[in-house]
Amino acid sequence: MEEAHSGVCGAHQSGSKLHFCIKRMGYYCPTMFKHCIDYSRRCQAYQFHANLIHQPPEPLHPTVASWPFDTWGLDVVGPLTKSSGVVAKSKRDWHERIGEALWAYRTTVRTPTQATPYALVYEVEAVLPLECQIPSLRIAIQEGLTEEENAQIRLEELEALDEKRLEAQQRLECYQAQLSRAFNKKVRLHSFQGGDLVLAVRRLIITTHRTENNFLRKWDGSYVAKEAYTNGAYRLIVEDGLRIGPINGKFLK
Repeated sequence: MEEAHSGVCGAHQSGSKLHFCIKRMGYYCPTMFKHCIDYSRRCQAYQFHANLIHQPPEPLHPTVASWPFDTWGLDVVGPLTKSSGVVAKSKRDWHERIGEALWAYRTTVRTPTQATPYALVYEVEAVLPLECQIPSLRIAIQEGLTEEENAQIRLEELEALDEKRLEAQQRLECYQAQLSRAFNKKVRLHSFQGGDLVLAVRRLIITTHRTENNFLRKWDGSYVAKEAYTNGAYRLIVEDGLRIGPINGKFLK
């Protein structure tokens, strides 16, 4: 087993691959598959080059705001200039087209709330430019109202705004609960205690992009799990005392 795994022709392969290679050599044992799995797990070189773990180690913890739009917003861009046309292929004029993108976002029904962001702010749907050129039914009705009647109708609409936001909040919670149930079906729980030796993903970008060199190590370590936080985060420590983290547990093994 040692020769097939780490010998001259060995590739420090996984347990299932090692089991297949030994069977091709003509050897057999009733517990050979289990022994191959255990042997590969104890191999340090195999652990450094093992495939990444894609199963989530912790259940999903959705964050729900106490009320729609209960967040802080910072204007870090400033006023944007108006322009016409579409975004260039270089995408350098994206800031000139962001106004139209925001308009499309705010007037589109969002799946979690089943409402448009514009309606959750003003309790009415936005008037599209096409409705001004080809008057729709609501435009025709509003044109026949006086200012007092229009103001009275507007006040009645605003009175129902809190109820509409509450319904959107309830739909959002139901939507996130549905996502959590679907996500938690894939969870494979694993956690670490203080003092455990762990390996960490060498580069986080490797989880989404392939590298040109297939022989690069995917894992680095070993590290010592110094402290465990809530929701699956850990602080690591190197042998020289340098602290790293906090790091999400899905990047550790």
